[in-house]
Amino acid sequence: MTENFRPVVRSLLETDLYKFSMWQALLHWHPGAQAEYEFKCRNRPAYPLTELKDEIERQLDHLCTMTFREEELEYLRSLRYIKSDFVDFLTVFRFQRKFISVETNGDELLIHARGPQVHVMGFEIFVLYIVNELYFRRFDQEAALAEGRRRLDAKIAALKAFGREPMQRNPFEFSDFGVRRRFSGEWHDEVVGRLAAEVPEFFKGTSNVYLAMRYKIHPIGTMAHEYMQSFQAFGVRLRDFQKAALEDWVQEFRGDLGTALTDVVGMDAFLRDFDLYFAKLFDGLRHDSGDPVEWGEKAIAHYAKLRIDANTKRLVFSDGLDLDKAIHLYRHFADRIMTGFGIGTWLTNDLGVKPLNIVMKLVRCNGQSVAKLSDSPGKTMSKDETFLAYLRQVFEHPAA
Repeated sequence: MTENFRPVVRSLLETDLYKFSMWQALLHWHPGAQAEYEFKCRNRPAYPLTELKDEIERQLDHLCTMTFREEELEYLRSLRYIKSDFVDFLTVFRFQRKFISVETNGDELLIHARGPQVHVMGFEIFVLYIVNELYFRRFDQEAALAEGRRRLDAKIAALKAFGREPMQRNPFEFSDFGVRRRFSGEWHDEVVGRLAAEVPEFFKGTSNVYLAMRYKIHPIGTMAHEYMQSFQAFGVRLRDFQKAALEDWVQEFRGDLGTALTDVVGMDAFLRDFDLYFAKLFDGLRHDSGDPVEWGEKAIAHYAKLRIDANTKRLVFSDGLDLDKAIHLYRHFADRIMTGFGIGTWLTNDLGVKPLNIVMKLVRCNGQSVAKLSDSPGKTMSKDETFLAYLRQVFEHPAA
């Protein structure tokens, strides 16, 4: 390491909660799975990300020296859905540098993680916020932070004004989902600390497990697309992969972490599999692509069709939200169903500088392609057009 090296990653606990829940489930049910994850930037950065290659390499070298601290492991043990044998696994876990590579192709930054899924799946969030923080270190920090604080002040003032309005049948609650695309770790701390202190009636938690521990607030999260997608390669009939994934989840968590992700092959195909059995076992659904109002209306109609009182269920919205969008959706739905809102970039990277739209997605599992058929154009990520066509045919999903 060079003398002026500043690590981006402060703790192996500083990742999204759903990484731990999916990690545990896959370790227990599919410990031998092999996987490949691929980095992609979906928008045009202010300068080529390839300029960061050497710095990213150094940060990954550092990441692969890190282990969980005892107090972090004890915190994980305190979460009732985290099982002791999984924490025992984490006591000896260390990222392996041989499983991740950083290359360039012209102005394109190429990052691939390949290897046993339970050893490579954790790289995703760390890679994303390493790239983000290194990228934004080259901007004027003082000016960005001043603008960020001004905007955060305005958000808090807007929430306090909103709080003076009559509430609907169900309360307004939101959480921070912004670890992967944040401006910096220090700014993330400041945002979460202020929201927890100044608007606790609305701010209910964070996906960042490290900050949840630090600020004594709820860690938030259940599953992401990679969990569901993995089942496309786990030997079940492709038509049945969603039901197999949901069933394993139910068996692993026995009533905890009961929010199901709906958009791996589109909402319509998900609801065809989300029968009375699953609708009763899961507490609610999470939206991450497509029109949120249309999605929510479909969910409520589905519960009505199954003769389930929607007010006993929750819709969680997490697709590109800001506070204005969250409040709009709350006003539309909150008299009919419980709601929750996960706000990411527009909490932790709203500083007047254009955010990066970067992802690191599962693209292969057990030697075969896997994919998500998004309800939003541009979010589908797979290079295997043959598999995408087959997936669309099986689930009657329209081509994007």
